Amino acid sequence: MEIALNLKDNKLVGDFWGGLASMLVALPSAIAFGVTIYAAIGPEYAGLGALAGILGTTALGLIAPTLGGTDRLITAPCAPAAAVCSAFAIELVQNGVPATFIVLMLTALGLVCGIVQLLLGFLGVGGLIKYIPFPVVSGYLSGVGLIIIGSQIPKFMGVMDGSSWWRVLISPDLWHWQTALIGAVTIAVMLGAPRFTRLVPAAILGLLGGVITYFAIAYTVDDSLLVMDGNSLIIGPLGGTASSMLQAITGRWHEIGELKLSQIGALLGTALTLGVLLSIDTLKTCVVLDTMTRSRHDSNRELIAQGSGNIASACVGGMPGAGQMGATLVNLTSGGQTRISGVIEGVLSLITFLALGSLIAWIPVASLAAILIIVGVRMIDRHSLHLLDSPWTRFDFFVVLTVVAVALGYSLIAASGVGIVLAMLLFIREQLSSIVIRSKVDGGSRFSKRVRLREDMEVLEKEGQQTAILELQGSLFFGTKDQLYLALEQEVGTRKYLLLDMRRVQSVDVTAVHLLEQIRDSLIEREAFLIFSNVSKTLPNGRNIGELFEQMALTATSEHVKIFPELDDAIEWVEDQILGKDLQQEADIAPLELADLEIFSEHKEETLIDLEASFERRSVPKDGKVYSFGDQGNELFLIRKGAVRITLPSAGELPGHHAVTHGRGDFFGGMAFLSQMARFNDATAVVDTELYVLPRDQMEKFREEHKRLAFELVEAVAKVLAMRLRYSDKELMAMQD
Repeated sequence: MEIALNLKDNKLVGDFWGGLASMLVALPSAIAFGVTIYAAIGPEYAGLGALAGILGTTALGLIAPTLGGTDRLITAPCAPAAAVCSAFAIELVQNGVPATFIVLMLTALGLVCGIVQLLLGFLGVGGLIKYIPFPVVSGYLSGVGLIIIGSQIPKFMGVMDGSSWWRVLISPDLWHWQTALIGAVTIAVMLGAPRFTRLVPAAILGLLGGVITYFAIAYTVDDSLLVMDGNSLIIGPLGGTASSMLQAITGRWHEIGELKLSQIGALLGTALTLGVLLSIDTLKTCVVLDTMTRSRHDSNRELIAQGSGNIASACVGGMPGAGQMGATLVNLTSGGQTRISGVIEGVLSLITFLALGSLIAWIPVASLAAILIIVGVRMIDRHSLHLLDSPWTRFDFFVVLTVVAVALGYSLIAASGVGIVLAMLLFIREQLSSIVIRSKVDGGSRFSKRVRLREDMEVLEKEGQQTAILELQGSLFFGTKDQLYLALEQEVGTRKYLLLDMRRVQSVDVTAVHLLEQIRDSLIEREAFLIFSNVSKTLPNGRNIGELFEQMALTATSEHVKIFPELDDAIEWVEDQILGKDLQQEADIAPLELADLEIFSEHKEETLIDLEASFERRSVPKDGKVYSFGDQGNELFLIRKGAVRITLPSAGELPGHHAVTHGRGDFFGGMAFLSQMARFNDATAVVDTELYVLPRDQMEKFREEHKRLAFELVEAVAKVLAMRLRYSDKELMAMQD
């Protein structure tokens, strides 16, 4: 009991320090993100933006970890949310929408975004979002990073009149050296601080360096910077009290009724883009966290929690967010153990706002811009440049570049649409480049597990060109139709038996079935056969190949189309057709005498009289056991009529693996008989079977009296075993080719 309490206390202590450290990382960024969004409306809204960042951090920190199931995950305002929301605000400003109404629209955007995430979670889409191709995600996040950098360059240089970043860069006369110096110090401290200490997050130290620089300039150069009213270089008043926070929460809802359904409907495209992007950001963080902690998150539950958090954030006037990679890793390395660490992060954000609201008002906008520029640079996926090194990945780089270009040149919403289209193209390209013919051999190189007599094997080798055996794989659809047709076309005109094994096929569409119908009709015209194996199975897409073939009337309209459960069954049927044999007909034929067996074909009948006296005659009914695994190998069996199936036993109650089938005139059990070892398989009669059985003690007695004949018997058995190994080697070589 005491140990359990100590462990619980240790977790709480770790959660507190993890929550504190992650708050120190998340809060400065959240303030910067909020300022970026609301400053787009007008400089006087920067303070409201900082408040939105703080309230978002608080609401997300309290709600998302409580409902989510991922330990140590920190949810807070993030760069993708800042990019989408600021672009949305800029568009509304350009359309002449009043500033107060834009604030309401941002609130509605956060609400609808949260609802989108809730729906994604309830519909089970969480498991699918993570399958969006890496080039699309890379291009989108790189585009967001560049947008963040571009939006912060004017603030970094102290140009607050809404000028574009490129205009600011080519107009040095607009620059303010004071803000540029503050931003430069912030960046220098952020980049240099980790070399000296990691106890305090670099963003906090960079922000502190920027504030000190600001006041140093104010006291030594320009004392007008000490005035808060009308000062566009700092955040400005927040009103960091409980009453002002309540006013911020309730104030904007007085006018929410003015929003019309048509206006909310206009938000859906942006909200869907934002919801999907934040979901991807969260689930990506969860995957990294799973890898580091050997855990497993529930994607759909996490999306429901994230959506609930974003709805709560919008309700209190905060900005939306997602699971943050940086803050989460800081939480993990600082001792965070459970979801409580995320809640503590939210509580500490609220306490910081209430206690330090008046101090936060003096934070320089240039310092926040510098922090966001660093964040934006780190979001750019520079490793994607390596995709240019190989011709196989250059199209992937083109996808990254296209998504970035659309995001910068048009909008993030358009980039999301382009990304989805390119994701489809990537999938189709991958399918088109796949090879659907895994192997192709003729009947003279691939044999069934039915052991044949020597003269039968010679016939099968000679007539092997009648049969083509193709093992298919991957997706059979309109994109691979030509590849499949070219492979089958050259076989249709020359083969009597065209055998297609479907065991490794992952999907089949109507176009591929129509092509197979054309192949079938061409074979029927020549009295040839189209044969399928491993057809009746459920594919990953839920379809059943056998049902699809029947629905399209591919397999149910002609006797020249055959379906077998296994490839070996199909090959055995083809061999029987070539040899003109049938298993049931063989069972009705009279039993062979000893002199009729292949291994004694070169001996005179009178020389076998004594040997035959050493054999026992044994009848085994259908499905009866001849011997079982583990029996002593002290008997040699010769089949007078019928057939015996040899199977290797499997673990548990699974059926044994079919090794070979021996037929009339053949023998089995020779290896264990010669080596005097225990049986390592089972032997079962396929039909009613008659056997000659030679016990070892009779063999020893016969060898004493007829040494020459006994030697010839052993030699004949060894020759047949060697011939079987020869054919097995030939099959292995054919499959390797």
